[in-house]
Amino acid sequence: MKRSLRFMIPLLVAASLAGCAGNDNSQPAPGGQTGTSQSAPQENAAEQPAKQTTYPLTVTDATGKEVTFAKAPERIVSTSPAETEILFALGLEDRIVAVSDYDDYPEAAKAKPKIGGVVKPNEEAILAQTPDMVVGGISMEKPVADKLKSLGMPVYITHPPKMDDILNNVLTMGVITNTQEQAEKVVAQMKKDIAYVHEAVKNVKPEEKKKVYLEFSPGWTVGKGEFMDELITLAGATNIASDTQGWNPISEEKILQNDPDVILYASGITDEKTGIKLEDMIANRNGWDKMKAIREKQIFGMDQNILSRPGPRITQGLIEVAKAIYPDLVK
Repeated sequence: MKRSLRFMIPLLVAASLAGCAGNDNSQPAPGGQTGTSQSAPQENAAEQPAKQTTYPLTVTDATGKEVTFAKAPERIVSTSPAETEILFALGLEDRIVAVSDYDDYPEAAKAKPKIGGVVKPNEEAILAQTPDMVVGGISMEKPVADKLKSLGMPVYITHPPKMDDILNNVLTMGVITNTQEQAEKVVAQMKKDIAYVHEAVKNVKPEEKKKVYLEFSPGWTVGKGEFMDELITLAGATNIASDTQGWNPISEEKILQNDPDVILYASGITDEKTGIKLEDMIANRNGWDKMKAIREKQIFGMDQNILSRPGPRITQGLIEVAKAIYPDLVK
């Protein structure tokens, strides 16, 4: 599928962060937001009722704005593919009334009404769905979010830069939508994936760690402070761009000088201007044929959606990254 740089960067940073709440007698909820979410204690744990969120619930989103939900949302519009995946994982398919044009997972998301892009979704299309929750990534333009908020809609903006933030975001969405137990199950599986990779690579000595270069969009890589960098670190390797912060245009000379052992790239991406596939751009750059990763054919395409969406499948992305780097350790 053809993806332009102009689209990829906003999509990659569209994510989720936990918030906080507002009742004096409420208990802390995952990720820092507050709101009563615990059931009354029971002597027999097997007989405990499902966890229930107490409404009204007030949370603080990634923009620092408070959002109040009078009840569990019943008509949800998602303008972010990652959040859509979370909502489906929480079993909320029937409550999702519309999604962005780029939402393609799970399969059922493709059949939902579309409301435009992740940066500037169509306000009229969103309003037509009469939602009681609109969830968007950090890349949603502020005037769009402000307009929707001015019309009385609960707009919740997310942005999780780290793996812990992604896990907390799933739990937070569970609190907001009153699906806490399912959220905990999803997070438990994600933690299991992380533990599996940790166990597999724990004996890699510091001097044996492979050097990795990641290109997620033509001409762009990622440094510290973002979950893509963390994927490489959790996989027991070293990101050669870790001396930079956030999303960065690449320096071809610097990468050649660092001579990575492994090159990872987001598969299925074509440069909009030239029509050249990302993997061909990487392989044919001047002098790059001298790099160890290219000489030894250690170049691996990663599913761009799993790699770039901070949702339930991000730990599957971690496993795939670890397999590419250490195929003898991660099966």
